[in-house]
Amino acid sequence: MQGKILKGIGGFYYVHAAGFGIYECRAKGIFRQQKIKPLVGDMVNITVIDEQEKTGNVEEILPRKNELLRPAVANIDMALILFAAANPQPNLNLLDRFLIFMQMQQIPATICFNKMEMLEPEQREALAQIYEGCGFPVRFISAKRREGVEALLLALSGKTVAACGPSGVGKSTLTNLLQPKALMETGELSRKIGRGKQTTRHTQLVHIEGTTYLMDTPGFGSLFLPDMEKEELGQYYTEFAPFEPQCRYKRCSHINEPDCGVKNAVEAGAVHPVRYENYRQLYQELAGRRKY
Repeated sequence: MQGKILKGIGGFYYVHAAGFGIYECRAKGIFRQQKIKPLVGDMVNITVIDEQEKTGNVEEILPRKNELLRPAVANIDMALILFAAANPQPNLNLLDRFLIFMQMQQIPATICFNKMEMLEPEQREALAQIYEGCGFPVRFISAKRREGVEALLLALSGKTVAACGPSGVGKSTLTNLLQPKALMETGELSRKIGRGKQTTRHTQLVHIEGTTYLMDTPGFGSLFLPDMEKEELGQYYTEFAPFEPQCRYKRCSHINEPDCGVKNAVEAGAVHPVRYENYRQLYQELAGRRKY
């Protein structure tokens, strides 16, 4: 039987097999010998030990499409980067950090702003314009009013999605809107695991419907940039690329150099000033890192 690992804790792996339910499984010892650890999101083959008790063994881990280190998950099709549109005001520097992180992992990202009811239409448009030239889809929803949720569900259909963002922006609320049984399913896992509230510290996939899964990752109030050279940062600001040939210097950092095509594009309104300012701040952060 084939399934997807929803959660792993204490040596047990909770595998969702479509149409059959969730099985509590142990992994074969050969994985430890090969120093392979099953991850949340892995597609696995299992053998059922007891159908009534829903227990089994993980026999095989199928090839992974990708793998995230933080949190440790596999086979993510999309990152849903969720921020509040207001209350609190979105920290767009933090949002850029999430985007860079996902680009480095080659995971497509969609930006989603919750609490759209707090913004006027022109305010939503101004927020969307910041990212419209970057290649990231931007969506607005109101979890409170259940607006935009059905369209979002359609965009997530058939994908394993990691919901990322700061705490308090509505990730758990959205999960429960997309799948009202999520709380019940979480409770079912908690009863099987028998660890109560401590289990919320662990990464978990929620089965939404069919082959659609959503992972509610821990909230991040800050996010350090991964190890990279400051000169690499510009490649993650894809809207800079059309203007870089106009820079006087071949290896222009777009910070202090004269005759910079990117800075000229910012002044002309072709590159959004918010994105450029985020780039400048992140560049300075990377430049200030000590190397040991």
